[in-house]
Amino acid sequence: MINMYIPRHLEERLLKSSETYKSVLVTGARQVGKSTLLKQIFPDRKYVSLDDPFIEEQAKENGSMFMMLNQPPVTIDEVQRAPELFRYIKIKCDETDEKGLFCLSGSQQFKLMQNVSETLSGRINIIELAGLSLREIQGDSFNKRFLPTLEYITERQKTAKAPENIWEIIHRGSYPALQDKNLDWASFYADYVKTYIERDVRELSAVQDLDAFRRFMIATAARTGEILNYSSIASEIGKDIGTVKNWISILEASGVIYLLEPYTASVLKRAIKSPKLYFRDTGLACYLTRWLSAEALAYGAMNGHIFETFVISELLKSFSNAGLDYRYFVSYYRGRDKKKIKQNGEEIELESEIDFIIEENGILYPIEIKSASKVTASETSAFTVLDKIEEKKRGTGAIICMYPQPGSLRENVLQIPVWYI
Repeated sequence: MINMYIPRHLEERLLKSSETYKSVLVTGARQVGKSTLLKQIFPDRKYVSLDDPFIEEQAKENGSMFMMLNQPPVTIDEVQRAPELFRYIKIKCDETDEKGLFCLSGSQQFKLMQNVSETLSGRINIIELAGLSLREIQGDSFNKRFLPTLEYITERQKTAKAPENIWEIIHRGSYPALQDKNLDWASFYADYVKTYIERDVRELSAVQDLDAFRRFMIATAARTGEILNYSSIASEIGKDIGTVKNWISILEASGVIYLLEPYTASVLKRAIKSPKLYFRDTGLACYLTRWLSAEALAYGAMNGHIFETFVISELLKSFSNAGLDYRYFVSYYRGRDKKKIKQNGEEIELESEIDFIIEENGILYPIEIKSASKVTASETSAFTVLDKIEEKKRGTGAIICMYPQPGSLRENVLQIPVWYI
């Protein structure tokens, strides 16, 4: 297997954080490259992993001894395995004004955030590492957050490059290890699911029925890109809604899925209030739903939902890699207020839907996502619903699609190739 390091867009931010804060915490799902990133950026630091059962036990049972043996500056990996350490880390941080004492990483965000907020508030900077972005895979150093404006497009087109086969990238997934083409795709994901279920799931919740949890993961993957319906999943796997809600929170806490919240405004009275569910990694979603090749996926029944999942993931990465917390910027809209469109000479009514909304400086930028290479302005008719919100302004809208070049569909609406994200 080729041991290669792919430069990450977070490197500069990580270095700056270590010079500004006493501690830095890198969070993210399993296998996204947290340990590799920390070793690459801080090669001279002592590195300790709590994945080692002996070291984990030492950290839990005798935190003071552990800290004495592992003096800062030090990197502690999978730190959520020993929450007892946070108290000792706080003491060390309060003893000195020195920066960059601890680099921490972990793959269970709920446990980590709980301990950080209780113990290290004000002493730590939190950085979220996702899987590789398309920019990183292609070696593109462009690192600004996506915005569907002419200014962004003008700057982005200087380095944007169409991949040879976007469906190969979507199907392969974003985990760094999979960029080695010699690594078997199915074996990697089989091991990933097994390790995730047997370790993280058992630690986060007392799940006894692991087979049922596997079925739950498959049922959830089949619904990526859809509005979350707990009842539907519960019915399919034969579990109650309470269990499904608990298991959804496990997937979210461990970085497997993301729940995109709906846009809420008092004037949009008939807006649907449920979040949309997206897998963070399209390769994992493909593995769980048995799309075993890029070609089958490209022409298959789920290509639209998987493409949308990929685009949403790339949009979120563009924000987090630029140092912005996307949770404050993004949403979607679907409303029961009907919109009227003409189709084949007839007027029909449809629900209004906007796949993705970016809010910035009081401006709402609506985005539609289509896996087609040809799109039309009529597909953005729902964008006008945002005009009802008097305190906000509707900015440039866009359809992100497979068309080879950016262009204008009509005034204030652009078509943007997916590789421009």
